[in-house]
Amino acid sequence: MSNHEATGRRSAAWFAAEGRNGFIHRSWMRNQGFGPEVFDGRPVIGIGNSWSELTPCNAHLRDVAEAVKRGVWEAGGLPLEFPVMSLGETLMRPTTMLFRNLMAMEVEETLRANPLDGVVLLSGCDKTTPAMLMGAASVDIPALMVTGGPMLNGKFRGRDIGSGTAVWKLSEEMRAGKLTAADLREAEGCMSRSRGHCMTMGTASTMACIAEGLGMQMSGGAAIPAVDARRYALAQASGRQAVQLVEQDLRPSRVLTREAFENAIRVNAALGGSTNAVVHLLALAGRVDVPLQLADFDRLTAEVPVLADMMPSGRFLMEDFYYAGGLPVVMRELGELIHGEAITVTGRSIGAEIADAECYNREVIGTMSEPFMPPGAGTAVLHGTLCPDGAVIKVSAADENLLRHRGKALVFDRIEDYNAVVDDPGLPVDPSTVIVVRNAGPKGYPGFPEVGNVPVPKSLLEAGVEDVVRISDARMSGTGYGTCVLHVAPESAVGGPLALVRTGDVIELDVPARRLDLCVDEGELAARAEELRAAGDSAGTEGRRRGWEKLYTEHVMQADRGADLDFLTGGSGDQVPRHSH
Repeated sequence: MSNHEATGRRSAAWFAAEGRNGFIHRSWMRNQGFGPEVFDGRPVIGIGNSWSELTPCNAHLRDVAEAVKRGVWEAGGLPLEFPVMSLGETLMRPTTMLFRNLMAMEVEETLRANPLDGVVLLSGCDKTTPAMLMGAASVDIPALMVTGGPMLNGKFRGRDIGSGTAVWKLSEEMRAGKLTAADLREAEGCMSRSRGHCMTMGTASTMACIAEGLGMQMSGGAAIPAVDARRYALAQASGRQAVQLVEQDLRPSRVLTREAFENAIRVNAALGGSTNAVVHLLALAGRVDVPLQLADFDRLTAEVPVLADMMPSGRFLMEDFYYAGGLPVVMRELGELIHGEAITVTGRSIGAEIADAECYNREVIGTMSEPFMPPGAGTAVLHGTLCPDGAVIKVSAADENLLRHRGKALVFDRIEDYNAVVDDPGLPVDPSTVIVVRNAGPKGYPGFPEVGNVPVPKSLLEAGVEDVVRISDARMSGTGYGTCVLHVAPESAVGGPLALVRTGDVIELDVPARRLDLCVDEGELAARAEELRAAGDSAGTEGRRRGWEKLYTEHVMQADRGADLDFLTGGSGDQVPRHSH
């Protein structure tokens, strides 16, 4: 028996094989310059790389991969880098969320089909992180994540500006006549001035912190700036640790427990993190058969204040957050609200990892006794006649005067319809108007785009009104802000109550009571529903769908189920596929 066979590792089925199959597997690998000693039974560590120049946030990951390789070689493993689909938030249309599940499928199938004993996942941009975690969790081979790190703080005319958040703020200032187009062009290079993902507490930074909070990224790793040498030291250490994961047979199923998800939910609340974390965590939990419901996000965060004073809700950026101590400080500050016994990819408990965390700037990270915002200021979950299966709102990003609001709806069937008239001075709006945009959910768009924080009408901006209530079955960018009710479920495309709203209907929002209600008689709503059924697919979109979009539309679940595909829930395992040359 060879050393490789004696290990019982997956890769032995390829590299320890005798006869023709073994000859093929080893010989073709050797055209890359590998000597025979790399097939001596050492752990084979895949490096799944979402690098792409079409994904600016991940465009530096080839350099990160080289650091990971150093660590794998150091620990006696064989590193093999491979590409996976990359989802560039700033360029892909119609929305990267349409492709999150496709990327997760590619990661899952690639891991299962190849001679890998463990994997290091390199991600960064919004959907790359949850997609890679979902795929790896489904296969359940030893895995850990290294995110690419945030950009350095943006600097514009003597002040810090944050990626994404500055886009919304500066473009609104231009629409209001406070900035020129030339000013906005100047800000472009000032905002994105280094490698890395968004440096606000948007979805990219949120999901990096979520990966660390779940225990799937090494402690302290989420916040290190992309260009900081310590990012590459972390990557090298992660390569070493990946070999140890294989030696210990420490798999995602041991890390991604119910306790880990509860930690992640509370971390998101303490950070004032993105509402997108809700849908991604629900999808990931479904992959590992951990029972998680939308209501858990409200219940588990009732006592959690917002500790991090971070854009878009606050003042600071990820560079400041790292220098202040990063996520370990936040988790240590949460104390008994964190399940300290939860295991991490280091093999140690999260409690042990954060035990020595120290805060170096209390302006950036507050305490439980003196938080940035009180409990309940994170993501709130709403229910009511307009969202029977739930909706979410990021309280910290909303105007507190609008958290209890009653107003008449102005309804748009498509985001494009709203965008076409938002600057019309004759648009019938006032500060009490509730803007409703529908057909932007998982099935309806399709893909569940980030259009929920629609622009405030220009006429209101010019009058000094900066926020109005906006309701949709869409998502919102993690860098966005405003009183935006999102993820309304069921969505309008499947006949949810949002499809029945008409302009002039009264809608009542009561965030403290966790309610969102359409104030229309049940009999009238029943009549409208019958009209809708009779009309059928008036847009005629079903016949035009093909390929991935068709598969996605037929199988995607609703927002309260994580918008995963119904046939991807539950694990698939790492069984080596049968094959003989």
